[in-house]
Amino acid sequence: MKLSEHLPILEWGRAYNGGTFANDMMAAVIVTVMLIPQSLAYAMLAGLPPQVGLYASILPLMVYAIFGTSRTMAVGPVAILSLMTAVAAGKVAEQGTPEYLTAAIILAVLSGLILVVMGIFRLGFLANFLSHPVVSGFVTATGILIAVSQLKYLLGVQANGHNIIETLASIISHLGDVNWYTVAIGGPAVAFLFWARKGLKPLLLALGLKENIAAMLARSGPVLAVVVGGVAVAAFGLEAKGVRIVGDIPKGLPGLTVPSFDPGLWQSLLGSSALIAMISFIESVSMAQTLAARRRQRIDPDQELVALGASSLAAGFSGGYPVTGGFARSAVNFDAGAETPAAGAYTAVGIALAALFLTPLLYNLPQAVLAATVIVAVLGLVDLKKLAHTLSYSKRDFAAMLGTILVTLLAGVELGVTTGIIVSIGLHLYVTSKPHFAIVGQVPGTHHFRNVNRHAVVTPKHIVTIRIDESLYFANARFLEDTVYCVLGNRPDVEHIVLMCPAVNHIDVSGLESLEAINRRLKDAGVTLHLSEVKGPVMDRLKRTHFLDELTGNVYLNQFDAIVDLDYDCAKSAIEKTGEVTDPASDPCPSQCIAGVREMS
Repeated sequence: MKLSEHLPILEWGRAYNGGTFANDMMAAVIVTVMLIPQSLAYAMLAGLPPQVGLYASILPLMVYAIFGTSRTMAVGPVAILSLMTAVAAGKVAEQGTPEYLTAAIILAVLSGLILVVMGIFRLGFLANFLSHPVVSGFVTATGILIAVSQLKYLLGVQANGHNIIETLASIISHLGDVNWYTVAIGGPAVAFLFWARKGLKPLLLALGLKENIAAMLARSGPVLAVVVGGVAVAAFGLEAKGVRIVGDIPKGLPGLTVPSFDPGLWQSLLGSSALIAMISFIESVSMAQTLAARRRQRIDPDQELVALGASSLAAGFSGGYPVTGGFARSAVNFDAGAETPAAGAYTAVGIALAALFLTPLLYNLPQAVLAATVIVAVLGLVDLKKLAHTLSYSKRDFAAMLGTILVTLLAGVELGVTTGIIVSIGLHLYVTSKPHFAIVGQVPGTHHFRNVNRHAVVTPKHIVTIRIDESLYFANARFLEDTVYCVLGNRPDVEHIVLMCPAVNHIDVSGLESLEAINRRLKDAGVTLHLSEVKGPVMDRLKRTHFLDELTGNVYLNQFDAIVDLDYDCAKSAIEKTGEVTDPASDPCPSQCIAGVREMS
């Protein structure tokens, strides 16, 4: 295995040149300007000091540049992980205490270790157990939760709560304490940021700016809001009127942090760390794959696990908290022309310089404006239309999505994502436990076989062919037996049953035992069992057992060969478009034996 597969920097670094450097540097400047206020806002969301957001945006970017396979991914603090960090750390310590920061650092280290281990053992497939509707539901619910949690900063009131009901109730109870100066700062900031997302770019284009410049400036709306908010606080003395500001941010770079090893604390944070790791991987890889596809590049999901894990470890050991690839800044990085992960490293240098020299300029930054940037960012993730679309396509997926949203909103993010994983696995097991089986016949004039309930086909009276449209494993093995026995009971004239297996990719031990039981049962009834269209890997496994020796019938390469061998006259008449043709839905067997199974073409 090539070393460059583990260190992608060795691959893209060989072709690095002056032109690439210029493009990466331009992208880095733009992302740095955007990332500074964003990092502060997400640290506030996580319940951490604002400088922690800057710390989490320096070393992780440099580490990802070494290990990451995405050319344009920008890692750092993100809204969802910030909220999950606040929830997890809040279980073991109070916000504002050293113990709370320690918990956040441990979460970064633990989630990083989990991701690295998953990458080393190539366990990226585990993320597939969270279905897209569940992920979409979780992201939507989390976006709503985050937006509601930030209302207290827009109103200048004290409020708290562990779910949306508690948070809203707390905010309502404090409406009498609203600081109208804060509202005057935060309200316009929210309105401007919402307008900037769609209205700023057309305005800039109308002013004569080029497409790419206008797009990048439009994405920099939060920076303008932060600057105007800070100037307003300083000019009108709003701090003295109750407007909460960021205040003093320590200058300097983060030092090496070695989290204290408290077995009890680490154990209590392990479950939360695993959930953070899973969400981190899903959010980052989905974005990386989208951006890579637009440039006809590819990413390695297992190497991404290592890269993200190493980045989170770097965050933990430099005083930060869990990080992953961010949607907004990665899109900005892409649009700004970044060509390699070196753009992220240059961004890290820019953040480091800001931490060294620019923090005094952030003193008057109002928390209401940071809250506005968070609200606008996360509401962009809320997709309630997806609910209606999912309902129209699949009621099961809709139930999973709606359930995830409700649990997340009412019981919290950790229980929400846990519920999502359980529901995803449960739906998979339920659907595959009752897979689609079709009784098929020969389409007249062809060698093709289709469902008798959908097509006019030729079916020999003494032969029943059951097409299996799912792999056979422990969850559906009994269903196959019941189906075959039901066919047998409703067709006393049948002499041969053929199991057509074009969609069977795997047969586990339970599936094999069911096939053996079916073979014995049919033999006792005087019916011969045959298989057709068995895939090579499945056949290789069957050859290692006694099943083929005990099989009463044959294994055919294709279904037409089976019909020719078992009833030549019927096959010949079908090719000649003559003979008995079964009208769709005229055979009682499918409706009686496969009731409730989903339809397939």
